[in-house]
Amino acid sequence: MTATQGKQATLYRMVMDDHLCPFGLKSLDLLKRRGYAVDDRHLTTREETDAFMRKHGVETTPQAFIDGRRIGGYDELRTHFGKPAPDPDGVSYQPVVAVFAMALLMALAAAWAAFGTVATVRTGEWFVAFSMGILALLKLQDLEGFSNRFLGYDLLARRVVRYAYVYPFAEAFAGILMIAGVLTWVAAPVALFIGTVGAVSVIKAVYVDRRELKCACVGGGSNVPLGFLSLTENLMMVAMAVWMAAT
Repeated sequence: MTATQGKQATLYRMVMDDHLCPFGLKSLDLLKRRGYAVDDRHLTTREETDAFMRKHGVETTPQAFIDGRRIGGYDELRTHFGKPAPDPDGVSYQPVVAVFAMALLMALAAAWAAFGTVATVRTGEWFVAFSMGILALLKLQDLEGFSNRFLGYDLLARRVVRYAYVYPFAEAFAGILMIAGVLTWVAAPVALFIGTVGAVSVIKAVYVDRRELKCACVGGGSNVPLGFLSLTENLMMVAMAVWMAAT
């Protein structure tokens, strides 16, 4: 308490046997990181929680109070400290950046383990192949959600609906073969086909028709806009296919 003397806060949060509120933990952590001594008060039953919300005229917990003034829940607490509130509908490139960053690190690690150096052609090949595998995994987590969004812009899927369901499996299949370095004569045409169709579809939807759509590249639940990064994914597959066929 002496380290945070003068900065006092009270936090009411749900701590039950069958439920520990994550936003309560985040609020507690945020207050402590801001230097507050926190009077951490647990709401241990549903009845106790309901009574607290009725008393203070609120509909959710946690609720933070600073110097006796109610600040609110986790989002309001972030705003109080000058942090932007999360926007669940906001556009974000974070999922795609995370995929490509992780794929690159995996490719570098694999090259180091296999060759003792990262300066190899296989590093670049594995980067594309790992990216394809991770992106396919994200699509396959919710195949229906992916297909719904994919049908909004892919030219082939609009004509043959089942292609929307086949695409993630084809991407995964080609990526796995590329990682293994086998059956190039199968992997290269598959990657070339789906990459070319995807690139043409994105170009038409975004740059010709000027439509503002969400990309299905990292699954159906993301807020990644359809555009340059989506086009890059497809062009990477095309380039990889051409490279493998040429070598």
